[in-house]
Amino acid sequence: MDDFYRDYILDHYRNPRNFGTLERSDAQAEDLNPLCGDEIRMQLKLDDGVVEDVRFSGKGCAISQASASMLTEMVKGMKLADVAKLSKDAVLENVGIGISPTRMKCAMLGLRVLKSAAIGELAGWPDEE
Repeated sequence: MDDFYRDYILDHYRNPRNFGTLERSDAQAEDLNPLCGDEIRMQLKLDDGVVEDVRFSGKGCAISQASASMLTEMVKGMKLADVAKLSKDAVLENVGIGISPTRMKCAMLGLRVLKSAAIGELAGWPDEE
């Protein structure tokens, strides 16, 4: 079963879903993992508090980029308030294999950025652009 998830992770890394930028976004955030240099930016297009579209960009290891790609697929159609409440367990379930403590920050970077964008929009923070 681990081979399936490894192949799934590699597929998301080599063929990331929703990679790129939105011409117009309603919420966005970016962050990096200073320990390894992974970078991720998330942009959300909203329709009445629901994620209509999402894009991510950045660079990094297979785990960080695949995890971000998987998250973008998961959040389309979700209420922004529910995105803000996503847990670490949701990411780990997507990844499907055990993540070592040293790779956990890589796997969680996309979640941290996504939640930052959602929480910022819900709180009315100014856009970072």
